[in-house]
Amino acid sequence: MKTLHPHDIQKLLTESNAEALDVRTPVEFEEKHIDGAKHISVDELPAQCGQLDPSKKYYLVCQSGKRAEKAHQILAEKGFGDLTILAGGVGAWEQAGLPLNRSERKVLPLMRQVQLAIGLGVLTFSLLAYFVHPAFVFGTAFFGAGLTMAGATGWCGLALLLAKMPWNKTDAPAKASCCVAN
Repeated sequence: MKTLHPHDIQKLLTESNAEALDVRTPVEFEEKHIDGAKHISVDELPAQCGQLDPSKKYYLVCQSGKRAEKAHQILAEKGFGDLTILAGGVGAWEQAGLPLNRSERKVLPLMRQVQLAIGLGVLTFSLLAYFVHPAFVFGTAFFGAGLTMAGATGWCGLALLLAKMPWNKTDAPAKASCCVAN
């Protein structure tokens, strides 16, 4: 998989046949994104990639790079050939001091929400096991098993559940949140 640094991609985006494709969640995209980027979340990509032109160059963008790698795999299997990943994602773009379109709306990033939910769950079950009944220790085991599965497979059920919560939804119509034209 080919990766490029933010300044290199910024220069290349001026080419007429190049486009940034942001594969983060709609809320992440709404909060901040590269100007002119097309948005299709990685989970929607298999069903929505028909909206993309296989002859174009795409610079795949996510928060740190992992979802862009998954998007690369999906698009490569669908016959897209000219794909490059933004090394370090939007985080690296921002650290490089490059411009981002920003929304007034602020929501904790999904991974921070997952971390808070798991930490609170483990703390709660630990306290219940200590003060109420030792059987509550199985609650902490549940969270540990979930973390182990997420780490081993890259699939996190809690993240999927949290992504569906009302605070993680955009107010834009479904079509606009799925694909924003440049």
